[in-house]
Amino acid sequence: MNEMDPSPGVGRFLTVADAAEVLAITPAQVLDLVRSGELIAITVGRASLRIERVVLEEYIEARYEEARRRQLWEGATDPTVVDLTGRQNSPGHNRTTNT
Repeated sequence: MNEMDPSPGVGRFLTVADAAEVLAITPAQVLDLVRSGELIAITVGRASLRIERVVLEEYIEARYEEARRRQLWEGATDPTVVDLTGRQNSPGHNRTTNT
């Protein structure tokens, strides 16, 4: 069994319904991810979308990495952390800015 293919007997490509099941979301939400460009899919035939298994795994890993980075950022307590505007954070200073 290939490490990138955890499900023997399942092909390289997933349907929208398959991807929805893996992500525990609705097929409509998968389509929204595809339309937004967050999840890459290909069209097979005239209207059938397919998502490559490895692409879905990469998408999931990217979301985990995003969550890890957000947790690190939100958990930073060092008062010398510089926010994106270049200002130094002081105790009580919120790292996020309203635009």
